Amino acid sequence: MKKLIAIVGMSGSGKSVATTYLENKGYKKIYFGGVIYDKMKEAGIKITPDSQKEFRESLRKEHGMGVVAKILLPKIKKMHNSFDTVLDGLYSWDEYLILKKEFTNLKLICVCADKNIRYERVNNRKDRPFNKEDIIKRDVAEIENSAKGGPIAFADYYILNNNSLDDFYNRLDEILKEIEQEGEK
Repeated sequence: MKKLIAIVGMSGSGKSVATTYLENKGYKKIYFGGVIYDKMKEAGIKITPDSQKEFRESLRKEHGMGVVAKILLPKIKKMHNSFDTVLDGLYSWDEYLILKKEFTNLKLICVCADKNIRYERVNNRKDRPFNKEDIIKRDVAEIENSAKGGPIAFADYYILNNNSLDDFYNRLDEILKEIEQEGEK
C-alpha cells in the first residue's frame, strides 16, 4: 500500500524541510497552502500576510474548517493511488478527520522547534518572511482561528528540530522506517 504522510507544525518549525526531504525520496507533494493562494488569485486578491490570514479565515468560516481537505480530496485520492504522498501544511482538526476517514493509513508527523528558533527562521527566510510581532500574531491566529493545535497534539510522530539538519534527517529516517515496518504487518 502506498504511504500517506501529513506534515504538521507551527510556522518556522521545518515542515517544508521535511516535505522536501520526502520529495527527494520519491514522495509526491500536495501543498495545502496552495489552495489558499489559488483561490486568492482567482478572486484577484493581492497576497500579503494580512490578506492571506483574512482570506483563509473567511474561507473556513464560510465553508467549514475542513474546506481545504475537501477541495484537495480528489487530488489526494488520485495521487495516493499511484504514489507515496506527502501532505504539506494540513492545518485543522476537521481536515485531519476528513482525511483519516478516507485514508486509514494516514500518518501525521509533527515538526517542532523552540519558539525563538522558529521566529528567527521565519524572520530570515527568503519566501514569506515575518518579523517577530507578525509571527506571534500568526501563531495565535492559527491556534485560535484555524484549530491547528489538534493535529499537532495528535501526531503519530514528532521531530524536535532545534539542532542540525543531520539530526533532523536521521529522526525522519527513523520515522519512515517505522511507518514502512508498520505497513508490512
